[in-house]
Amino acid sequence: MTDPMALVPPDLLERVLRGWRDLSPRLVPLGRDRPEGEQGIFVNPPATRGSTVLFSSVGAMEQAGHGRYGDELIYGAMGTPIGHRLEQAIATIEGGTHAQLVPSGLAACALPFLAYAKAGEHCLLADSVYGPTRRFAEKVLRRFGVEITYFPPTATEAELRGLIQPNTRIIFAESPGSHSFEVQDVPMLGRLAAQIGARLIVDNTWGIGLFSPFQHGAHASVQALSKYPSGHSDLILGAVTVASEADWRPLRDAAIQAGQVAGPDDCALTLRGLRTMGVRQMQQAATALAVALWLEGRPEVARVLHPALPSCPGHEYWKRDFTGASSLFGVVFDAAFTTEDMVAMIDGLSLFGIGASWGGYESLVLPTTGGISRQCPSVTQAGPTCRLHIGLEAAEALVADLARGLDGMSAARHGHGPA
Repeated sequence: MTDPMALVPPDLLERVLRGWRDLSPRLVPLGRDRPEGEQGIFVNPPATRGSTVLFSSVGAMEQAGHGRYGDELIYGAMGTPIGHRLEQAIATIEGGTHAQLVPSGLAACALPFLAYAKAGEHCLLADSVYGPTRRFAEKVLRRFGVEITYFPPTATEAELRGLIQPNTRIIFAESPGSHSFEVQDVPMLGRLAAQIGARLIVDNTWGIGLFSPFQHGAHASVQALSKYPSGHSDLILGAVTVASEADWRPLRDAAIQAGQVAGPDDCALTLRGLRTMGVRQMQQAATALAVALWLEGRPEVARVLHPALPSCPGHEYWKRDFTGASSLFGVVFDAAFTTEDMVAMIDGLSLFGIGASWGGYESLVLPTTGGISRQCPSVTQAGPTCRLHIGLEAAEALVADLARGLDGMSAARHGHGPA
């Protein structure tokens, strides 16, 4: 079999990897103090575990409570030193000023709504958002009297203006979208939010280090740190980053009032994983691009939803706004195949684990047909769909695994043997 990397045009490969190459050297020292004098420091800061913090006097305790807002060390539920280090690192990568760690990516998606929305107000959500974000909007926000409207992720400004209400206070985007990978015109959303006095929230998990939400009008950026920053599929963690005091204080207050605090061990593991995120993704993103291009040439595949390829909705916005690409993308199979055909093919793969989440070192596949809630037409409705996360395995081995599965799928469909 020809080396799949030979399919990748050098200029496109450079375009996909540029952001990771630029980010990688910046990641190494983040969240770590410089040594002072003869006193050395550990390369990895230690995880400080604890709930109670002791003080030498009542005055000292009161003074600690007047520290920099968000870095107070007065009780474990307010945060820990290792957590504050990770928050500083994430804020730096995202281009913000403050970050709040929370126990999961879903908690990170929910926190801005808790901070900025109230009963009687209206929120616009991209129809392509992460499924649990949608469930939070439907099951919690609606119950508390917040109105929800979903907009097509490829909507024009004129179409969005038709959905805006006088009480619209939040526009929530996820770019690229979960499962269908539409890249949104975030600068347009930012301009629109500013004009109507709303906050723009962007789930930037796919684009961490590659997309700068605050340069395009976002008020808060959401991260599932369980993904690329952690990199080893062994923890659950999230963060929300902001770039202004006006956005920071209500966010921090909501986190404290809701008891949303991250454990120190997860913070330490994520800070450690963050060091290698750039080099991991240089390898994984390159392999993902090769696999995506190879899949585009397969007769079983109708469309590959990789933002760096013209076949992906919003590809022009990726070219304009992103400095690279990640290792997660979608596949739409030809409508001649059934979901059962696709599932049989997936079950036969040997190098791809079947499971949710992504961002670790291992390749994963997840069938998405039937598991996506949409109100607007989507490219994923054209045929059976799945999502691929590409890990650190060799491109040639992954393509060989997929080739066996797809060959079997075609043979079964045409009556030449079992899949």
